[in-house]
Amino acid sequence: MMDKALIPEGVKRCPLPVFGIWLLVLLAFIGWGVYAGVAVLIQALHLTGLNDYFGFGLYITADLAIIALGAGAFFSGFLYYGLSRLFPALKELHKIINLAVIVGFVCYTGALAVLLLEVGQPLRAWFGYWHANVHSMLTEVIFCITCYAIVLVIEYVPIILSNRKLEAIRSARVFGHTLHDLMAIFALTGTFLSFFHQGSLGGVAGVLFARPFAYRTGFFIWPWTFFLFILSAIASGPAFTALVCRSMEAVTRKKLVDRSVYELIAKIVGTLLSIYIVLKIVDTVYWALFQSPQFGFNLGDYYRAPYGMWLLFVEIIVCGVLPTAALLYPRTRQSNIVMFLSFLLACVGVTINRFVMTIQAIAAPVMPFDKWEVYVPTVYEWAPIIAMIAYCALILSLSYRYLPLFPREKELNPTS
Repeated sequence: MMDKALIPEGVKRCPLPVFGIWLLVLLAFIGWGVYAGVAVLIQALHLTGLNDYFGFGLYITADLAIIALGAGAFFSGFLYYGLSRLFPALKELHKIINLAVIVGFVCYTGALAVLLLEVGQPLRAWFGYWHANVHSMLTEVIFCITCYAIVLVIEYVPIILSNRKLEAIRSARVFGHTLHDLMAIFALTGTFLSFFHQGSLGGVAGVLFARPFAYRTGFFIWPWTFFLFILSAIASGPAFTALVCRSMEAVTRKKLVDRSVYELIAKIVGTLLSIYIVLKIVDTVYWALFQSPQFGFNLGDYYRAPYGMWLLFVEIIVCGVLPTAALLYPRTRQSNIVMFLSFLLACVGVTINRFVMTIQAIAAPVMPFDKWEVYVPTVYEWAPIIAMIAYCALILSLSYRYLPLFPREKELNPTS
C-alpha cells in the first residue's frame, strides 16, 4: 500500500515484486563493482591493466565518455531556459527536461565515483582542491565538475520533492517550488561550468606536446581539441538522453513523450553533429598532412593493430557523417529505426573519440626505441564500469517509478 501511495497519481507501474527483482539484479552488479573497487583500493592498481606505460585506461575512457553523454543535461537546460524565448519551438524540451537532469546527475555522480579508483589514493583526492596547480587544465576540470555535480543535485531536489507524498508536506512543497522558480539560474550556471570543463578535458589531451597523436595547435591558449570536445559533447548528450527515454518506453511499453520531442532533438543533434564533424575532418586533415610531419610522423605511424585505421574510419564516417546525413534529411528522420540508430552512432562516435585520445595516444610510440603497447583492462576495471551503469539504471528506475518525470505520460497513455 505504501508503494502505491508513492507512485504518481493517474499512472500505473509494474507490480512491486517484479520491480523488486529488477532492483536486486542491479544491486548485485553494483555489489560486484564495489567489491572490485575495494580490492583495487586495498591491493593497489596492479590488479588493473594500468602500468608505468598506461597511466590512463578504462576508468578514464569511461569517465570521459559518460561525462560527454551526460552533457544532455546542461545543454538541454541551456536550450530550454536560455533560448526558448527566442526560439519557441525549444519549449518542447519541457517534456523531457526532468529526464535530462536525472541523466546528467547519474552520469556525473557515477563518473566521480569511478574516478576515485583512477586516483589510486582517494584519501589524497582533496589535494586537488587545497593544493591546486593553477597552471594545469585539470585544476579547472576538478573544480568545474565538482561544482556542476552540486548544481545537478540542486536541480534534482525539486524533482524528488514533486513526489506525491513529499508534496503533501507544506514545507517540502514550498521549498521545491522555490527551487523550481530559480531553476533557470542553476541551469545557466551549470551551462557555464560544463562548457569549460568539457573543453578542458579535451585541452588536457591537446597540450601533450610529447604525444603527437593528441597534440594540437589552437586558438590563443586553447588547442583545437578544447572546442572539439565541447561540440562532440553537446551533439551526443541530447542524443543519449533521447536513447534513454526510448529505452524506458520500450521497457515500460508506454509512450512517455510526444514524437515531436524526438524530432526536435534529431534536428538539434543533426545540426550540431554536422558542425562538429566538419571541424573534426578539417582538424584531422591538417594534423595528418601538416602538423604530424613536422614531428617526423606519418599518419600510418599512429595506427597499428589493434588500434588500426578502422578506428578513424568508424569514428568519422560511420559514427559522424552517416548519422549527420540521416538526421538532417527529413525523410530519413521520419523513420524511428534510422533516427535512434543515428543517435546510437553519435554516442558510439564520442566514446571512440575519448578512447583514442587516451588509450591510443599513449599506445603510439614517440621515441625510436619505443614500441607499440597494447592495453588490456582486467575484470577489476570492467566490474566498476558495469556497476556504474547499473547505478545509473537504478536511479533512473526509482525516479521513473516514484516521480512525475514525464508531464504528458497520463495524456499519452489514457488506459494505462
